[in-house]
Amino acid sequence: MNRPDPDIQRPVGTSVPDHDASVMGLLKQLTHEVPSLFTKELALAKAEFQASLNTLKAGIAGVAGGAMVLLAGFIILLMAVVYGLSTIMQPWLAALIVGAVVMIIGFIMVQSGKKQFEPSHFKPERTLDALNKDQEALRRKVS
Repeated sequence: MNRPDPDIQRPVGTSVPDHDASVMGLLKQLTHEVPSLFTKELALAKAEFQASLNTLKAGIAGVAGGAMVLLAGFIILLMAVVYGLSTIMQPWLAALIVGAVVMIIGFIMVQSGKKQFEPSHFKPERTLDALNKDQEALRRKVS
């Protein structure tokens, strides 16, 4: 069998790579790895930010298009309600009642929609988590 025997010593000419575990060696390694790590974290943050912007753009476009179509249909329905109420009361009073109710509903909808634009929805969670992990790893390596 041609298995190497672990008890047999290596010839003097061959050397095993010696890993420098001294403080200077670790600091040198750290100075080479930190810029690379920082670059990768920036790339991750940029990718997350770009994904958030793309999602925001798509959402705004969808909401705007849908809002225009809904508005046209909603105006027609409101006109029908005003015409229906005007058969039992004065037309101006029917329009006033319908307009007030619609404004109250619209105000409630705007207030709930504004919550979607809170800054916490655009926070780069993965990047912050990765930075925290990197910071902890650096602390462990230095201490």
